[in-house]
Amino acid sequence: MRATLRWAHSDLRTHRGEALFLVLATAGIVASLLLATALFGYATNPWQRVFTQSHGAHVWLHTDRSADTGKLAGLDGVASVTGTYPTASTTVSSRGSRASVELRATPERPSIGRPPIVSGHWLDPATPNGVVLESRLARALLAEPGDTLTVPGTVRELTVVGLADSAEPRYRPGEQPGLVWALPSAVPDPGGQVTGLRLTDPGDTSYVVQRAVTVLGAGAIDEVSTWQQARAEAQGDNRLLGQVLGLFGLGALVAAGLAVHGAIGTRIRGHLRDLSVLKAIGFTPGQVVRIFLLQHLAYALLGALAAAGLAEALGSRIPGRLGDAIGVWQGLPGHTVALLVVPVGAVLFIGATTGLAAWRAGRVPPVPVPRPAATSGGRLSGLARRALGTRIPPALVLGWHKAFTRRPRSLALATVARLTLPLLLIVVAMSAWTTIDRFHSEPEQVGLPTSLSVRADAGRGEEQIRTLLERDPEVAAAYPGVETAALGPSQTATIALRGLGTHRDPYPHTLAEGRPARGADEAVAGQGLLDLLDARVGDWVRMTVGDQPLILHIVGRSIEPENAGRVISTSLDTLRVNDPGLRPTLYELRLDPGADPREVADRIAAAGRGHLDVHTVANPADGLSPLRAVVAGLIAVLALIGLIELLTAIGGTVRESERDLLALKAIGLSPRQITAITVTATGLTALAAVLAATALGLPLAHWLIDAQGRSSGIGAGIAQGPSAILMVPLGTAAVLCAAALAAVPAARSARRRLADTLSAVA
Repeated sequence: MRATLRWAHSDLRTHRGEALFLVLATAGIVASLLLATALFGYATNPWQRVFTQSHGAHVWLHTDRSADTGKLAGLDGVASVTGTYPTASTTVSSRGSRASVELRATPERPSIGRPPIVSGHWLDPATPNGVVLESRLARALLAEPGDTLTVPGTVRELTVVGLADSAEPRYRPGEQPGLVWALPSAVPDPGGQVTGLRLTDPGDTSYVVQRAVTVLGAGAIDEVSTWQQARAEAQGDNRLLGQVLGLFGLGALVAAGLAVHGAIGTRIRGHLRDLSVLKAIGFTPGQVVRIFLLQHLAYALLGALAAAGLAEALGSRIPGRLGDAIGVWQGLPGHTVALLVVPVGAVLFIGATTGLAAWRAGRVPPVPVPRPAATSGGRLSGLARRALGTRIPPALVLGWHKAFTRRPRSLALATVARLTLPLLLIVVAMSAWTTIDRFHSEPEQVGLPTSLSVRADAGRGEEQIRTLLERDPEVAAAYPGVETAALGPSQTATIALRGLGTHRDPYPHTLAEGRPARGADEAVAGQGLLDLLDARVGDWVRMTVGDQPLILHIVGRSIEPENAGRVISTSLDTLRVNDPGLRPTLYELRLDPGADPREVADRIAAAGRGHLDVHTVANPADGLSPLRAVVAGLIAVLALIGLIELLTAIGGTVRESERDLLALKAIGLSPRQITAITVTATGLTALAAVLAATALGLPLAHWLIDAQGRSSGIGAGIAQGPSAILMVPLGTAAVLCAAALAAVPAARSARRRLADTLSAVA
């Protein structure tokens, strides 16, 4: 054991840089996997916690006042029904911020959907105008208990007495109204009602919704929301961050394992004589295997422990969403198990790849087998010999020969493949970064042609509002429209039906497939809606709006970042065929290039004198800002792994060059030319890896990003690869870095003494 430790210590002193890089790479990999685990837990747990604490309803049905909701209690699969709560849609204002809300008349704190209070207290009859705000709505309004909300256009005032969490769909400006609980006296003129259903089996949600629609009648139902939709919205971008971290963490783990395997294999080929000496002095094959295995396991274990310790001690202090995710994850029941399983799994994987290479070291015979004078395929090809007869520099010809021809083809391909993997993942990471930037730099290409959404109070004419909006010097166009909830053909889910623009002034949808909706009854749909209805471009779909059926022909697929892509859009003129008196309820504003949406929104709100509700259009990339730091960290980890593999390749190339020194000097090559051969061989290997990583990485990145777009409902067509202006310098830097790293050891080898060269050849 003492001899084993002494040999391992000597080897560590010889390969300090390689050991340091392996420790850092393992720490980065384990940290990425732990962050992915934390984000997955954070994405699901907060909503699940609120749903459990509130004894949440699996289905919420918004109906008109005439619906007989008492029939719902007798449906199969319904365990219990909440009291039917009258609702009213209105707008409230606080500290200069406005929000569309649903006032829900709640005479007493409900037993189902019982909102957990996070600040203040529940409704009190002593404060008849008191309200409790959903916490996300309260953050948007900057409201706290004790603040007063005003209802624009009226003299009504509401007093905030408490804030509460809710497991229902979250408030989204311009899309989903916020939830406000109030006493019945504060909802004097309700326009609808809402009923919650708690099911015996949540998996039967679609069936129960269909039965409820049948019992109540499609015309009585305004909107249906389910627990799956609420959970998906709550998970949102956190789950995507977790998927990105997990994918790249696993990819980096595989790349690190292959790098370790290659490093050990190269060292075995370069130290066959040393291993034979170890066997000759009494080391057993098992001891030789344990030397390599325990040594690299120690490196991996040190990196894993460092990552786990830092994540546990400092993870919650990371600013932003990542820190919040780790803080929540540390309080979950499975936190300790994950903190042990992830590092142990990473160490065991690296140990497995190490064991395969170490097993070869254990098979080295005690007596060195003389190496053949020439390997098969080691001769110069006819093309290479003819090139040497021309003015092509010998270093270039012999460097190509050494990199791809002299060595066995499998060994050369394995070296290029191991170096390609981290570079390929870097290309994918850069594509993810570029796609996020595209949402900000070219929003019109990813389904965001407009920057502002405006809703006006009732009583103002369409032309009057459009004139006011287009009067602003930085508004390029104002598209009138309506948005309403509709029931799909199966009547099990609510979809968003939008009528935007007119035939004369069509809305500029971003199409990924098909053509724009120009004629009557034509529409474009998002990927989420096509998946929900199992439809495709060219199909006719039937939906129910209120008590009226509507049949539309889907002629194109639009990129829809909102509402999980469950959106079907047509023109306002098409909807007016069934309802000639239909008036626009919203206006989408397209601004001039370079205009600041917030400044324009402030001017329009001031010009509206309190009658216009102006919101900036939500950009999905805003929630992915932490992904930039994540991608940068992953690129650093992958660069470390690539550096390990590059140093391994350089070491193998230099050791293989030692046996050629006498021949190269005999034909008259100078030490500088011999050095150039090794540098050229390393640079060409790196160039081959860069070209392979680019050729494979760009299509892979497009496929992965578009697959994520399809699964999220946005749809394929959002991927954007890095430009040639970025890729060419990156590839050039990788090749130049490889050549620079190879220069010093190659020059040192080319100037070795004759006795050392003869010893190496022997």
